[in-house]
Amino acid sequence: MPYVNVQITKGATREQKRKVVEEMTQTLVSVLGKKPEHIHIVIQEIETDDWGFAGMLTTDYLNKKSTE
Repeated sequence: MPYVNVQITKGATREQKRKVVEEMTQTLVSVLGKKPEHIHIVIQEIETDDWGFAGMLTTDYLNKKSTE
């Protein structure tokens, strides 16, 4: 029973999340031969103040990019 945990920063639409679940499920079906009803996909949305990369918080990075 595959369990996939997807962590993204907040902002994805319901439709985008639906598509992520659909496509990840299909990948596990086609690659591993699993039944869709046995696949669990969990999407966790993280606040941009709680996610960092490139030495800064994502919020700061996004603000910097918008002023360039």
